[in-house]
Amino acid sequence: MSSKEKPVVLVSIATGDTIPNDLKSDKMTIEEEEPIIPPKQNMPWYKEVKCYSVYVLLILLLTYLLNQLDRYMLAITVKPMAQEIHFGDLGCMVNETYPSDVTKGASCKANTTENCALITNNGSVEHVCKWDYLGSGFQYQLVAGPIFIVIYTFMGIFIGFLADRYNRKILLAICLMFWSAMTLLTGFIGEYWQLVVLRLGLGAGEAGCTPFAASIISDYFSENLRGSALGVYNWGIYTGYSMSYAIGNFITLANINNQGWRWTFYIAGIPGLVLGIVMLITVKEPVRGNMRASESDKQTAVTENVSTCTKILNVARPFFRPSLLLLCIAGSVRNSGGYVWAYNTQPYFNALGTSLGKTSDETSEMVGSYMSWIPLVGGSIGVFVGGFISDRVVKKRGLYARIIVLVASQVLAAPFAAGTLYFNPPWAFICQIPTYIIGEMWVGVTLAVVIELVPINARTTAVAVYLFIISNVGGNVPLIVPPLKQAFSGLGYNSISSLRAALYILYPGTYIGGSALFLLTMFVVKWDQENAQKYNAMDQLTGSVNKAK
Repeated sequence: MSSKEKPVVLVSIATGDTIPNDLKSDKMTIEEEEPIIPPKQNMPWYKEVKCYSVYVLLILLLTYLLNQLDRYMLAITVKPMAQEIHFGDLGCMVNETYPSDVTKGASCKANTTENCALITNNGSVEHVCKWDYLGSGFQYQLVAGPIFIVIYTFMGIFIGFLADRYNRKILLAICLMFWSAMTLLTGFIGEYWQLVVLRLGLGAGEAGCTPFAASIISDYFSENLRGSALGVYNWGIYTGYSMSYAIGNFITLANINNQGWRWTFYIAGIPGLVLGIVMLITVKEPVRGNMRASESDKQTAVTENVSTCTKILNVARPFFRPSLLLLCIAGSVRNSGGYVWAYNTQPYFNALGTSLGKTSDETSEMVGSYMSWIPLVGGSIGVFVGGFISDRVVKKRGLYARIIVLVASQVLAAPFAAGTLYFNPPWAFICQIPTYIIGEMWVGVTLAVVIELVPINARTTAVAVYLFIISNVGGNVPLIVPPLKQAFSGLGYNSISSLRAALYILYPGTYIGGSALFLLTMFVVKWDQENAQKYNAMDQLTGSVNKAK
């Protein structure tokens, strides 16, 4: 027996009896790989970090950046795209063929194409308004949400099982290059059905990003640093999201080669093809379960390859416990608010700009100027601070302390989210800063909780299941926006007021609803964590005995 192998003493949890010696074998050992970052006790956190681990985290951060950039580019460019390939709702808007000084102050609020054509600017200029595609409506919400989410979530489960068995780095690089190719091809579409097909391809590729990346991070960083590392990784959400506003608005306005919005997809798609090659060449696949920072982690380590059926049971079992069940429901509610706002930010400010008499170009410049940096700065600070605080607090008060961070952050962020809808620019954009800083703490913290409540060998699949649940629920909620808006219109609200009322319910409202559900999770998470360790030990015992036989 090598120096790195230790005999396993098997004890029945039910009776306390040891397994007979004749059932033991030399194969019943736990391989203890040399950790990439040795989890020494009382070591300062900054001494645990190695340069190569930081490099890998940077590559994963850039991958997630491109993931979000490519995903949300549609939401930013949807209005000029819809006007060119014809989909979504039609409405009255400023006629941009006139100079802005001519159309300034025009009230384009007609409900029919005939009335829209009759609007004049103080009776002096006719046709200052036009009837055209708004870049909103059911067809837009369908291709932005469900068409993407359905394939994204179901592929996520399948990919999660592959990741627990095959090389995660290679699979992640393939996914990155595939979804980048889908983004690049979107710049060449000419019909709505082509957008649908490429959106399906985008969802299939992007499904592998976070399950693979979160699993790799968990093997490069110890338990004490895992929340912070996931927080850094989640910077990609806000960096990519902010870049989508900058590229989507300003590149469209630049109108390169008279192709407008199409160049935004060319620019967004090409870098992923290059980064995928860099990942294949420079990133090393870590040993699974390498970061065993605690004795409980070592006890739950799986010493052999288990069957697919056993793996499914290992993954499914924690999700039937109250803590993860409530966490999934709370995450779904909170995530729905993120999806609703992400896919309706540009349409909302486009509609608000029209109501204030601004042209599409003026509105695009305004939105791009603010939203190109607010999600980046606010969201990045939020996810890192959330992970850092939860890592520090969990040392003293246990896992349930992470839930406290979730509840407090959502309650504090909700009023600022409401302020975004209540005020006109620039105060609407200023309210977004604390909304992102405080409200986005939940992203990395919830992933850390999920990872800590499941067995090491099933972490990738568990993350995929969690993302499947919250994405499948949250990603389809934007479909509720059109009927809610229509309902408020029937009550006498105008176009912008009806959209604002619908967003009040589905944006800040989900922050409050999610926080209430996170609060319930806090009361059961500690009890479920203890039970999870018992179940993990039982699985370890059963698997080892079966193998010995």
